[in-house]
Amino acid sequence: MSLVEEPARQAGAGNSPVGEPPGAAGTGRERTGPPPLRRNRDFLLLWTAAAGTQVGARITAIAYPLLVLWYTGSATQAGFVGSAALLPHLLVQLPAGAFVDRWDRRRLMILCDLGCLAATGSVALAVYLDRVWLPQLMLVAFVQTSLTIFYQLAERAAVRHLVTPEQLPTALTQNETRGRAAVLIGQPIGGLLFSLTRWAPFVVTTIAHLGSLVALLLIRRDFQHARPPRRTSLRADIAEGVRWMWGQRFLRTVMGFVAVSNAVFQALTLTLMIIVRNDGGSAAVVGIVIGVSGVGGMLGALCGMWWMRRATLRALVVGGLAAWAVTVPAMAFTSDPVVLAVLFAANSYVGGLFNVVGGVYMVQIAPDALMGRVGGVATLLASGANFLGVLAGGLLLASFGVRSTVLGLGAVMALLVLLAVLSPSVRAIADTEQNARLVRKRA
Repeated sequence: MSLVEEPARQAGAGNSPVGEPPGAAGTGRERTGPPPLRRNRDFLLLWTAAAGTQVGARITAIAYPLLVLWYTGSATQAGFVGSAALLPHLLVQLPAGAFVDRWDRRRLMILCDLGCLAATGSVALAVYLDRVWLPQLMLVAFVQTSLTIFYQLAERAAVRHLVTPEQLPTALTQNETRGRAAVLIGQPIGGLLFSLTRWAPFVVTTIAHLGSLVALLLIRRDFQHARPPRRTSLRADIAEGVRWMWGQRFLRTVMGFVAVSNAVFQALTLTLMIIVRNDGGSAAVVGIVIGVSGVGGMLGALCGMWWMRRATLRALVVGGLAAWAVTVPAMAFTSDPVVLAVLFAANSYVGGLFNVVGGVYMVQIAPDALMGRVGGVATLLASGANFLGVLAGGLLLASFGVRSTVLGLGAVMALLVLLAVLSPSVRAIADTEQNARLVRKRA
């Protein structure tokens, strides 16, 4: 059984596979399939709209602290703006998911683009007029990140309504690749634009949101099934999403693995900076290693379909964690930037693959009416782990040094492998689905 077909239908996928027309059975006529994604107008418009939003978010992520440092010279004030931009990842995910499931998703995304357009446009105007004000920057950073969270949760839930179930893995692979590319190019573009003129990053981001808005207005299909207005409270809606996620034993277990590994990699990124500094390297070396890591993540996302056609869920989970258990402790024995770049790229390759596989599995099993809340819970777990990882990494490095910290993080990854091998829920997913692959292997 291919997981792409039945669970997607049960979850309420927006389109059914195109089958044989009436009377075609037994006539020898070939079964007609859906048009390729490159000719799916609505999907391409959604993909393009989200690309503009993601790149814009990455541009301003570097532009805000640069702007504060340039005007005030205060790292503390730059930290205030950075914190304002990060806070929504902890505060907004759950209510955003609930609203995504309550409201019209397309209309919500349009409103988010309008809000981001106004917010970043106001900063561009303030910079142009030389009227930069710290409270405004903090407010705009918080609002932009919050609206981006709403936007991304709605977009994730909408994809299943614009493609067929068979095309869903490919569509999610393209989305993950797009996100990785936005991370890779967005911040360098932001730095370059800021070096040209201080208001340029915010103008370009405003234009990106305008383009996204136009693309959304051109989409014809709905982003969700028709449903009656919800009469429950927001708290009850959020609790329903959390209960559903907790009731999925395999998903709950894997999300735990992902949260712990996210914390590990946040600590590793901080460790990388210290390794390079202690070896006499510059910040540019760190940037290059992170850039190569981003390329690895893109390749992992692009290879997601290949792996899903050939490996079971259990093999992907255990194998990916095992790869991390090798690459993470290896960092304790090198300060060579080339080797570090290769190790970080390998880590990101597995991360990109995991994101694609997890996205496909989640969309296949989650009911459409819960997609926003399920996505919000999953993203909150990852965001919370990122926060804890940075904090724990700093404390560990200060207390035990680089090598001991890295070896300790490697031991954590090895423990995750052992838990995955022994986990009843991970074993059960293979038994229940007869080692089914996520995507039917092509002949």
